[in-house]
Amino acid sequence: MTSAINPNNIDGTYPVAGQDNNSQGFRDNFTNTKTNFQYAASEITDLQTKAVLKAALTGTALNNDMAGSPLSNANIFDFSAVAAILGTLSGAVTINYASGHYQTVTATSAANISLAFTNFPAAGNFGIVRVAITINSTASTVTLPGAVSVGTSNLQGYSAGTISYGKTGTYTYDFTSSDGGTTISVFDCSQNQDPIYLPSSQSTSGIGGVISLATTATYIDASGVGSGTLAAGSTGQIKTIMISVGGSSYTLTVNNAGWKTSGNGTLTFNAIGQAVTLQYINSKWYCIGNNAGTFS
Repeated sequence: MTSAINPNNIDGTYPVAGQDNNSQGFRDNFTNTKTNFQYAASEITDLQTKAVLKAALTGTALNNDMAGSPLSNANIFDFSAVAAILGTLSGAVTINYASGHYQTVTATSAANISLAFTNFPAAGNFGIVRVAITINSTASTVTLPGAVSVGTSNLQGYSAGTISYGKTGTYTYDFTSSDGGTTISVFDCSQNQDPIYLPSSQSTSGIGGVISLATTATYIDASGVGSGTLAAGSTGQIKTIMISVGGSSYTLTVNNAGWKTSGNGTLTFNAIGQAVTLQYINSKWYCIGNNAGTFS
């Protein structure tokens, strides 16, 4: 704004020394001086209320809350975001967007946590919060709210709203929304891009075993005669199955087998080291790698 203070309405040459001076000139100068002080007080108060400050003014607490005001065409560097360290928790864990753009939580050993999100920016504004979750036991899982509905197909270990972990460690996710948190996208920052690393695994043996769809690899103890089943997968899913202990025959029934015209097929293994790699494409399991498995 343009200041209302007018230094030109005060006569700096008045009174004139060595002569009588009209008292009206004094009154005019006093009135104009008072008016300018009033303008100055009003404008300084306005600045104190609205200005962004490097430090608190004397007698006040620093508050640079922009209240959603736009900041544009800025050249910024050497800045940081608040980190909210939530601690070791189990059960319901709320990620409050207003608490910081980077938040950490450690799952109590062997306990599960369930995330909830609050205070994303209002619809029409984009918000992002990075959440680092430390898993100290592979028995722990993380459940996402229903609003997290975009990007879940790319989450390692994700199934039906819950993330399972094949090994302990810290897993980092970005959660974003542009509609006030009604729809939330997730991006797994922890997935190795190169090389491909698929650590989740299952161990099974015996008759009637169910091959897990929540893990990448299943290794089978075939020291005794055994059998198992592999259900239909998800589009693009890769599954590896291998014999870790040999000695007997192991028969696997595969739903929607790609080597059959329709229906189920079987895979038979009878020695240690035999293995197969399957990928679920076009609603069928196709073999994309085989070491001595027998198909029928």
